[in-house]
Amino acid sequence: MTRDLGLLVLRLVAGACMAYHGYGKVFGGHMDQMIEGVGKMGFPAPLFFAWAAAVSELVGGVLVVIGLRTKIASLFVAITMAVAFFVAHKADAFQVKELALAYLGVFTALALTGAGKFSLDRS
Repeated sequence: MTRDLGLLVLRLVAGACMAYHGYGKVFGGHMDQMIEGVGKMGFPAPLFFAWAAAVSELVGGVLVVIGLRTKIASLFVAITMAVAFFVAHKADAFQVKELALAYLGVFTALALTGAGKFSLDRS
């Protein structure tokens, strides 16, 4: 029971924060900066990968909050955060990239554990 409550709290907080980040990119007018940044990282098709990252944050965060397809949604967010930490912010001070690392840890844990009983997945 306490494990499932812990997963619920983790999902609600981390998922909502991640969805907020994605929302700002998708609807807040930041996609041009995102596309440019992805291009500078050397990714092919920066338009596609920028949108994939932003949608991963927005939709993945929402899915995690409600506990639907939590493992796969968390995996996509974790991959996005790994790119943010190891590629996008690799030259930045730790204080700049530590949030990406924290999200990477949280969403990797959720990808491994699932959402818990208090979710639509009921895993």
